[in-house]
Amino acid sequence: MKHDAILFDFDGVLVDSEPVHYQCWSEILATFGLSLGWDAWSANCIGVSDRLMLERMSRQLTPPIDVDTLYETYPRKKARFRALMEERMPFFGGVQLLFESLHREYSLAVVTSSGRAEVEPILEKAGLAGFLKASVYGGDVANLKPAPDPYLKAAHMLGAQHPLVVEDSDAGEQSGIAAGFAVLRVVSPAEVPYRLRARLASS
Repeated sequence: MKHDAILFDFDGVLVDSEPVHYQCWSEILATFGLSLGWDAWSANCIGVSDRLMLERMSRQLTPPIDVDTLYETYPRKKARFRALMEERMPFFGGVQLLFESLHREYSLAVVTSSGRAEVEPILEKAGLAGFLKASVYGGDVANLKPAPDPYLKAAHMLGAQHPLVVEDSDAGEQSGIAAGFAVLRVVSPAEVPYRLRARLASS
């Protein structure tokens, strides 16, 4: 079955941004007395919304802190994340050339649980926004990944019948499968170009 669209997750697929998210939240949560290790972050925070991540972190504090108190720091986190991402631009090599070649044949979209203010400026700076026919951010749907809503919305926006989802997390993969779409699971952004081309060549 030939795919008519490619729906990319952002964090961990287009960019190696998880270390940046981790650094931002580690700095903020340290002010509340919580030391966040990378293993705990990897197990509990990747692929989920910031709100859900903070709910989990709030329960680890002694005494627990209301999640709304932690969430008030979100604007500070967004500003720090954007600054670090614009400084590092951790996209995989050749990302603009890949998008340029793909968009001639496929409708392209980014589907992420991250906020628009965090992601959209980075896509613009990388020269990718012009290749996208749709974008779905964390605030655009009622239910985030692993619910199917984000990918269903993107497919609807594109009018796509047989999209291919590119994901790196359990929650993202579950979201794509729940939407009824084929999923290419990757381990890191670096493997996206060759894994994606191989998958498309075989479909």
